[in-house]
Amino acid sequence: MAQYTSTIDFDKIKEQNQGKDRYNAHDFYGIDDLLTEEHKLIRDTVRAWVKREVSPIIEASAQSTVFPKHLLRGLGEIGAFGPQLPSEYGCGGMDYISYGIIMQELERCDSGIRSTASVQGSLVMYPIYKFGSEEQKRKYLPKLATGEMMGCFGLTEPDHGSNPGGMLTNIKDMGDHYLLNGAKMWISNAPFADIAVVWAKNEEGKIKGIIVERGMEGFTTPETHGKWSLRASATGELIFDNVKVPKENILPGVEGLKGPLTCLNSARYGISWGALGAAMDCYDSALRYSKERVQFGRPIAGFQLQQKKLAEMITEITKAQLLVWRLGNLMDSGKATPAQISMAKRNNVEIALNIAREARQMHGGMGITGEYPIMRHMMNLESVVTYEGTHDIHLLILGMEVTGENAFV
Repeated sequence: MAQYTSTIDFDKIKEQNQGKDRYNAHDFYGIDDLLTEEHKLIRDTVRAWVKREVSPIIEASAQSTVFPKHLLRGLGEIGAFGPQLPSEYGCGGMDYISYGIIMQELERCDSGIRSTASVQGSLVMYPIYKFGSEEQKRKYLPKLATGEMMGCFGLTEPDHGSNPGGMLTNIKDMGDHYLLNGAKMWISNAPFADIAVVWAKNEEGKIKGIIVERGMEGFTTPETHGKWSLRASATGELIFDNVKVPKENILPGVEGLKGPLTCLNSARYGISWGALGAAMDCYDSALRYSKERVQFGRPIAGFQLQQKKLAEMITEITKAQLLVWRLGNLMDSGKATPAQISMAKRNNVEIALNIAREARQMHGGMGITGEYPIMRHMMNLESVVTYEGTHDIHLLILGMEVTGENAFV
């Protein structure tokens, strides 16, 4: 794995903060009855790992803007990398509801940790599985599944975000190899990734996927600093300066925007579950705080306005839980449409942001401190509402679906 050094004694911090995660899940409509025993076992396993390994150190990681790289192997061990991909390639062989549950439990703690797993599974492993050669699958997927190898996804460019078709990154056929030039930005996992699945235009202007390996001359991954969001996640750029890439590194199974957009659908599905996890954590913290915080001689949970906030939070969470459960069934049956995935991503991130903001108010001044997870969730969700399709882009996808009219042009 690529070197990525840490300046924090995570072991000491973990020991000091062990047991401080008091999270309890809330299931107002008995949605657990819709899950299998395997689903519940997967959820309980991931939840226990998060409480033991991630929760004690996540605040220090975010405050110091240092990615906890030591968690990568653990994420592999719990099956967080490509859980929905076939076991024949060393992956989990789970269904999409299991994948969603894992993303929910990770983002319940932090969006940045879920992003790390989501990028690895949906944007690196999935395109290799879906569009790669058998040789590529055998070479990369087993190591990516364990976390021995890490990857990133290069689509967004400095001047082309919501319009990826305008990308300038390009490849030229040089006979026995391709010459890659261009740049990508806002790339999760870039600073420590061993490989990058990059989308670039060939000389005919057609978009192709290509696997770029760390160590190839002219390939650099400068880290992005100064973030107020996803501070526990490593973000960077991908710079390609006459990078020679072997022809066997091209993904042979796809051409055009269909490639990256298919990957984004898988990732957006995971986000719809993940954002719900953040919402559930904010609600749980607000509910507990409202019972413990006494003002005017009584817990603030007894005041009407606080009850209104909590009632609206659990209502939106319950609706979102049902939305992703049904979407998971559609994914497993191969019937989910991009518009249905857009609806879930847009809705669940929006309700998570609203719940985080209401929960911050309920916590008063304490809501802006690291003593509670609220402000960290709020800041993280401001990125989640933008990446992998902005809030407005998903509205337009839905609008085109229901009207038949394309508002993008």
